[in-house]
Amino acid sequence: MDLRHLRYFQAVAEELSYSRAAERLRIAQPALSRAVQEIEQELGGPVLDRNRRRVALTPAGRVLLRETAIIFERWEEAMRRVKRTAAGEEGELRLGYIGPPTQPFLGRLLAEYRKRFPRVAIHLEERTPERVWEMLAKGRLSAALTRPVSAAPASGLRTLLLRKERFGAVVPTSHPFAARKTLPWKALAGEPLIVLARREGVGSHDEILTACQHAGFAPRLAYTPSLIGTVLSYVEAGAGVGIVPESVPTPELPVRFIPLQPVVSIPLVLVWPENDDTPAVQRFRELIIDWQKTGRLWRA
Repeated sequence: MDLRHLRYFQAVAEELSYSRAAERLRIAQPALSRAVQEIEQELGGPVLDRNRRRVALTPAGRVLLRETAIIFERWEEAMRRVKRTAAGEEGELRLGYIGPPTQPFLGRLLAEYRKRFPRVAIHLEERTPERVWEMLAKGRLSAALTRPVSAAPASGLRTLLLRKERFGAVVPTSHPFAARKTLPWKALAGEPLIVLARREGVGSHDEILTACQHAGFAPRLAYTPSLIGTVLSYVEAGAGVGIVPESVPTPELPVRFIPLQPVVSIPLVLVWPENDDTPAVQRFRELIIDWQKTGRLWRA
């Protein structure tokens, strides 16, 4: 028994007429008769009581008609869901990200995505760059917004550069550096520096230390907190000079970001498994690529 048999039976059972059912389905009447006979053979009993004057449902036929209606309702909903999934309108998006670099745009991006694809379930995972790459490699994330890391898997993942963020010094507005438009790295020699802990961002931490060494001095690290917000709090308290990427928001604090020269930058990338062709994930990648190209990714 297949869906075609059930569809034929349903038409006869609802019309209580082989001729009207055949006209409704636009098929020959003998095909309907054969379908009903095959159903009865498989079930081991009659589902229709028929003679020359009328067609009626047997008790088994009434049950089969109710169940057939449920089957087709579920089948139609299943087909709608399959079509929505194929179009990227339904499914799941598991997005890994790092906080401060994505804070200016991630909320707007996800709001737009939810507006376009409200049936897609979104799960967010904020982690360190190293942890994000590890979760991608293990298949626990659909995509991620993160920094490159030296220990990232060599294969199986694709990346797209979204932007390069230059480093700058963050100082209190009362600091002598605050009036400067740019600052050479060598000006930081002897200053107590506040840098994000290496365990929270190996690439960023190592780039800063290397830049200091290239400027001819060994950095004096006063504090290495685990959160960028704590870096800014130390700076506001006058504990030293912070070094952060330009994406770190500071407008509500009495501190100032000063670009460092020569320019040293760190990438922000979109990463995803190269074999993931899930439509919901593809639509997210397309949205973020479109926003990047048009500049909407960086505009508030």
